[in-house]
Amino acid sequence: MTFEGYDLALIWAALLGFAVLAYVVLDGFDLGTGILFMAEHGSDERDVMVNSIAPVWDGNETWLVLGGGGLFAVFPLAYAVILPALYPVIITMLLSLIMRGVAFEFRFRTNTKRGRFWWDVAFCGGSTGAAFCQGLALGGLLQGIHVENNAYAGGWWDWLTPFTILCGVAVVVGYALLGSCWLIWRTTGRLQDSSRLQARALMIATLALIVAVSIWTPFLNPRFAARWFGWPGIALTSPVPVLVALTAWVFWRSLLQKHHLTPLLCAQALFVLCYIGLGISFYPWIVPPSITIWDAASPSSSMAFLLVGAIVMMPIILAYSAYAYWIFRGKVEVGMNYH
Repeated sequence: MTFEGYDLALIWAALLGFAVLAYVVLDGFDLGTGILFMAEHGSDERDVMVNSIAPVWDGNETWLVLGGGGLFAVFPLAYAVILPALYPVIITMLLSLIMRGVAFEFRFRTNTKRGRFWWDVAFCGGSTGAAFCQGLALGGLLQGIHVENNAYAGGWWDWLTPFTILCGVAVVVGYALLGSCWLIWRTTGRLQDSSRLQARALMIATLALIVAVSIWTPFLNPRFAARWFGWPGIALTSPVPVLVALTAWVFWRSLLQKHHLTPLLCAQALFVLCYIGLGISFYPWIVPPSITIWDAASPSSSMAFLLVGAIVMMPIILAYSAYAYWIFRGKVEVGMNYH
């Protein structure tokens, strides 16, 4: 199979962008369920929360592996720059995900109340830590990475700024919103009612944080400001905030009318719109403000070879994910055990 005449770097950027987006909207709700875990005090409700995500949470993380592996294989220069710039954040995120995964399994195996409590704390802490680190990494990329001679030239703590902390808080709150909407869809009774109340407060907080990050971002880089407020860029960017407001209105209306699935779809649409906004700011950079996707791309022969594998594997992952969601569809109630 040959791909002569195609812009393979652009194709791969689109594929990796899709993988990251799939990870955010899918793993976002199960991380959000973990973030909300300690807000529920009943052991039955916590078991229902875990059982609602048990069949799909590890499959959701496949997209993170695909995104990270694809970045290493296809954009090695970006991988070599981003990792040293964000080592503490990425290592902490991976440790948080490991702690969360261990707590997920071990909380069902402990026989004491105290043991169960500490595994619950670990599950909540790992979920929150992973989400916060993802926000820090996003903020670190948005504020720019110092590059000289195609290598990271910044310091160990450059990633830690008020802006990256704001992004970290925004991702934690946004994932919690996804988690509450997931629980509205998949649960019943008291847990569903409390999730509906949480979703109201979390949507207000998420919108406030989106506005804060959106106002701050153009001041980080003159090109961001030109793209969002200059002509003709504003013709492309202006529909994004309008659609965010419209999505929030539909979300609020569906919540008041006690719909089950619509709030989750609206919350995910909100993430997709924010992701599109980030894409508008980033393109064509992969490491702002100096490395574009073409600068970072591996040789065409390597990208073509890997693209064949991606063409085979991505439909399989999509089919498996769809099948898992279909098989484990329906409400999860007390006494329905996954383990």
